[in-house]
Amino acid sequence: MKRHKYQLYLALDDIDHTKTKVKKPQTNGICERFQKTALAEFYRVTFRRKIYWSLGELRGDLDTWLDECNTQRAYHGKRCVGKTAYEELSAGKAIVQEKQIAA
Repeated sequence: MKRHKYQLYLALDDIDHTKTKVKKPQTNGICERFQKTALAEFYRVTFRRKIYWSLGELRGDLDTWLDECNTQRAYHGKRCVGKTAYEELSAGKAIVQEKQIAA
């Protein structure tokens, strides 16, 4: 069986690759909610306020919005419980590093 280079990369780092069913909130809800938020709070608002002459301009504004979303906006879902996405990611990273040191 032929394997893709990406699968080999994941195997080297002992990473499991899982797939989710499209449009199934039970398995893909976090991604779908984020896409809905980005559409409602960034794209719909931005395209009413500004005319973009290049993708680079749009990308710059999107990067700024994403940075604010990840570092300043508190989320109140099942995982974050009032923390920002960056705080949650940092906490998870610290736990993983502790487990690697202990192993």
